[in-house]
Amino acid sequence: MTKNINPIYLSQQKAEITEYHVYARLAALCNDEKNKTILLDISNDELRHYQIWKNITGKECKPNKWKVFWYVMLARVFGLSFALKLMESGEIHAQAFYEKAAVEHPEVSRIAQDEEDHEKELLAILNDKRLAYVGAIVLGLNDALVELTGTLVGLSFAFNDNEVIGVTGLIMGIAAALSMAASGYLASQEEEEKEDVNPITAAVYTGVAYLITVALLVFPYFLVTDPRTAMGIMLLMTLLIIAGYNYYISVAKTVNFKKRFLTMALISLGVAAISFGIGYLAKAWLGVSI
Repeated sequence: MTKNINPIYLSQQKAEITEYHVYARLAALCNDEKNKTILLDISNDELRHYQIWKNITGKECKPNKWKVFWYVMLARVFGLSFALKLMESGEIHAQAFYEKAAVEHPEVSRIAQDEEDHEKELLAILNDKRLAYVGAIVLGLNDALVELTGTLVGLSFAFNDNEVIGVTGLIMGIAAALSMAASGYLASQEEEEKEDVNPITAAVYTGVAYLITVALLVFPYFLVTDPRTAMGIMLLMTLLIIAGYNYYISVAKTVNFKKRFLTMALISLGVAAISFGIGYLAKAWLGVSI
């Protein structure tokens, strides 16, 4: 008679072998010896967990190749801390499942203990150098959002030509990006000993963050002809950039997303509101109109 297997057990078994391959792939790609050791330890744990589930189900499982590719790609682009903490966040609600499964299969409690303690401790000490440059990214991103959002809103109410607004914003943005990169270089020199931050790399992060933000905010003015429509798209883009950045930070550094998002959004939109008033007055009182 065929043994009835709980499909949730098979799903968990598949998750374990998938994570084994994710950690093993990341370890093979990692140049930092401390991180490599951490990843290999976690990989071995996941393989052991898979064997426990295999003994319970009596079946083999293949890894989810798409998930392996996805998390390795995230680690390459956004860093180890982001990818691994995002992956681990999916296991927050697994404790109730482990407790229930351990009633019938006591060996599962060992997996639960590993997931709750061992892996979390390893992830907490991950040495992700990319996060050392978060300050440089914030410098470029935040300044671009505040300065260019205000500038473009003001220009939108002073001028009637989207091409003039877009080109003006682009020129100002590129000049400001170069200035901010220089500021980032000088600022990072003060932090070099404390955080092992390379001043040139910090300057590049600052400048690139600023330039990308400038390109995204100016683009609507070359996309549509109505200044008010372009301004609306630009403000929506501002909120999306703020949301995307703060989501990354909330995952990578385990900080409150809502608080950081609201703070950055209020600052950027507040400056935009003030610039709206300045642009309106310039057009109404000074007769500036192009």
